[in-house]
Amino acid sequence: MADERQLRSSPTTAPPEGLTPALARNIEAIMQRRRENKRAASGQERAAAAISRFAGSMLFVYLHLGLYGGWIIANLEWIPGIRPWDPSLVILAMEASVEAIFLSTFVLINQNRMAAEDDIRADLDLQVSLLNEHETTRLISMVEAIARKLDVATEADGEVDELKKDVAPEAVLDRIEAEGRD
Repeated sequence: MADERQLRSSPTTAPPEGLTPALARNIEAIMQRRRENKRAASGQERAAAAISRFAGSMLFVYLHLGLYGGWIIANLEWIPGIRPWDPSLVILAMEASVEAIFLSTFVLINQNRMAAEDDIRADLDLQVSLLNEHETTRLISMVEAIARKLDVATEADGEVDELKKDVAPEAVLDRIEAEGRD
């Protein structure tokens, strides 16, 4: 198993068709992180996720159609020989309300966990984007220096000074927040 994992993540191993080795490695790293996060989840988090998954399935819908439909049909005296135990369906309404309270709580717990994971991914995206911006800025400076050394004029000469400036994420966030308040 370890040899297989090493082969999949090796930059010299041919990736699956259509993927570059770097992309295949990145996909494997992301999937591995997801597996680790799943294993690290508490029992309560796993239970909430399982309940949310089940509550969002068609099996859950079919079970409820059968259960609630049977309850209603039996209490409307449509089944001969069965006496109604909840003719006004108040017990059914109370049970459904309590179930809805618990289901919504489980869904919210699961959504909170997913939101925390999304925040981490957004932070990673931001870090990668900032690194890419920094590297691009440096490449522009290098290309400009090469063009100047070779005495080559380009159409972008007027924009190069602006493109060479590093982006200050704090300034961007401040501007976005200021615009949002207006």
